[in-house]
Amino acid sequence: MTVINPKGLKQQSYYNHVKLRSGVPVHATGQVSWDEGGEVVGAGDIDAQIAQTYANIGHLLAALKATPDDIVKTVTYVTDPGFAPAIHRGRLKFFDGVELPASTFIHVAGLADPRLMLEIDVVVMVSAALADI
Repeated sequence: MTVINPKGLKQQSYYNHVKLRSGVPVHATGQVSWDEGGEVVGAGDIDAQIAQTYANIGHLLAALKATPDDIVKTVTYVTDPGFAPAIHRGRLKFFDGVELPASTFIHVAGLADPRLMLEIDVVVMVSAALADI
């Protein structure tokens, strides 16, 4: 795995500009704070929604036999850009001990359910053997 942060680009502590990892890319469905039964966890509570969303990403990674280090790109959609500090805290906790992925942060008017406050898309690199299943 290699990260690249070219000179001339803004440097941040909460993402890398490029994260390279061998394997096959998996573009997963965006994850939100729905529980297994489809109920919103943490309506009105950004910290609870962040925790549930990253827990859901963890379930996705487990199914792929992957880890947070295998995520090379995230796209985070938020209904309020003021959520950024809380999202950065949750992100740093989830990716603790591994190189951070490339990241995009997008402010949107709304998500699939009006109680949802964020959605996170991930691109995960998995082994070619897993991709052949």
